[in-house]
Amino acid sequence: MKLVVVTAGLTQPSSSRLLADRLAEAVTRQAQAEVRVIELRDLAVDIANNFVTGFPNTRLREVIEAVTEADGLIAVTPIFSGSYSGLFKSFFDVIDNGALAGKPVLIAATGGTARHSLALEHALRPLFAYLRAVVVPTAVYAASEDWGGAADAFTNGLGPRIARAAEELADLLLHRRPRAETEKEEEVVPFEQQLAALRPLG
Repeated sequence: MKLVVVTAGLTQPSSSRLLADRLAEAVTRQAQAEVRVIELRDLAVDIANNFVTGFPNTRLREVIEAVTEADGLIAVTPIFSGSYSGLFKSFFDVIDNGALAGKPVLIAATGGTARHSLALEHALRPLFAYLRAVVVPTAVYAASEDWGGAADAFTNGLGPRIARAAEELADLLLHRRPRAETEKEEEVVPFEQQLAALRPLG
């Protein structure tokens, strides 16, 4: 299985990347998957050019294909002004509507204060619902005070939230039908072929 992690952190290192890594580690402890991390900060110019030219360049096209062909997705954004970052939204704007349909997604966010945690429910979850993705019930928000002194030291229940969300995504990954099987079921049968099947054999 392929698990793609999209993180929109702007600094290096960033708390968004740190949270993304912890979520991916928790998922792969329960479901074997090849993990690829995509940092949108490195693609900011490519995404902007896509809006100007109307099509992605080679690097951005390859990243979009990796996201749309993945078995599962972890999407992490910093919260600015009570919502996802502009870079995060711009990336998902360049992906064809419907390309993420049925894809298991774990949403997460970081911010300076716990007051912005509701952005997961009023901004991120509706975004992926519009894209027809299957979003796991538990969303993970990490405020500055949720991190302990060490990288793996969590406070305020962040550790259990990561574990619960990871378990939900792993369960979806393990029980999801293969993409090829789903596409076969959705194959359109030409009208002439359907009509011929209705004709009496005699």
